[in-house]
Amino acid sequence: MVPTGERAWKAARFLAIAVPAALLAAVYVGQYGFGLYPCEMCWWQRYAHFVALGFGVLALVARAQARVLVALAGAAILVAGLIGAAHAGVEYGWWQGFTTCTAVAVKGAADPLDAILNAPIVRCDQVQWELFGVSLAGYDFLVSTATALLIFVLLRRSKGAGA
Repeated sequence: MVPTGERAWKAARFLAIAVPAALLAAVYVGQYGFGLYPCEMCWWQRYAHFVALGFGVLALVARAQARVLVALAGAAILVAGLIGAAHAGVEYGWWQGFTTCTAVAVKGAADPLDAILNAPIVRCDQVQWELFGVSLAGYDFLVSTATALLIFVLLRRSKGAGA
């Protein structure tokens, strides 16, 4: 059952911070722990989560505009999810993606030019990791859109609560 009042407000505010933080933490563990370098569209998803996280944290400080900031965080999470849907469609070949690839330079290399030239090329149309047939972009779509919708429902059910 979805809570109402103050509990709904606190849940919406918590989700606006916790979900983008958890998703960003997961992709950085994947990148630095398991070598799953981001492509261009992966970065777009990350940017949206950074924006959401910023709005969520601001909602803790700016009490007068907290509801609007949590709603903006929900919107940014939804944008990340929609980018994830587009990215998953490119990965699964449902539609054409971008023709450009991205390369990630290795930080701290002795020769910066060598690091750039030997950086791994990451294509947006290739799945680097999947679980049960769903890629990371697909999971971002599922988690982000569900979270954004839940935030909007919680905000609606918390009318008059929070500030």
